[in-house]
Amino acid sequence: MPHILLIEDDPSLRQILSDGLLRESYKVTEAIDVKQTKAVLASALAQQATNQKLDIDVILLDLNLPDGTGESLLSYIRRSFRIPVLIISARHEEGKKIQMLDEGADDYLVKPFSVAELLARIRVAVRHSNQGSQPVALLYKNGDLIFDLDKKRLTRAGQVVKLSKTELKLLTQLATSPGYICTHRQLLKEVWGSEFVEHTHYLRIYMAQIRAKIEHNPADPQILLTETGIGYRLADA
Repeated sequence: MPHILLIEDDPSLRQILSDGLLRESYKVTEAIDVKQTKAVLASALAQQATNQKLDIDVILLDLNLPDGTGESLLSYIRRSFRIPVLIISARHEEGKKIQMLDEGADDYLVKPFSVAELLARIRVAVRHSNQGSQPVALLYKNGDLIFDLDKKRLTRAGQVVKLSKTELKLLTQLATSPGYICTHRQLLKEVWGSEFVEHTHYLRIYMAQIRAKIEHNPADPQILLTETGIGYRLADA
């Protein structure tokens, strides 16, 4: 039974989210502020120190908390844990989304959102959490598209698709975390280097080239998805 740590100070929203998660058979621990969250995490860290399985699979984190900021709490979490963190916030500015993703958040949902959408994002995060102690998956499949990361080989409907060196690097970055957003800065830094993190036009060119090779209809992409103003993600098959 996956265990979700829900950090939300709004009692009405916290109840709605908790009820929705419980209906889907998730275990839920609630926290209303930074202090309570750190107490829960300290207990989890003590378990980890004794080689027990870490008893939290996904963290849902609101940014506006009564005794501190979600930003500082995310930094605290990332210093000790590899647990997937999904931000839930009313703050919809692209700059804030990019900042949080660059600082270690795994996903970002803007309020209001449906419980169904949240559950879909959590399912992706739980899969990644369960794989956290295992090697990175070396095979990405989506329909008739197969990308072997180890062999650096892409096939579509059984036919080998040739990729340039840069296209291969970009696809590899995305395929190591399918379903998760890779920000423009993350992709540019990993593929071109830190001095190129503002050159987003590079990505537009290369993503269009990759889509022409992997999508059945590049004008209506179903595999390589754009997160407007933020980055890209590969659909989680």
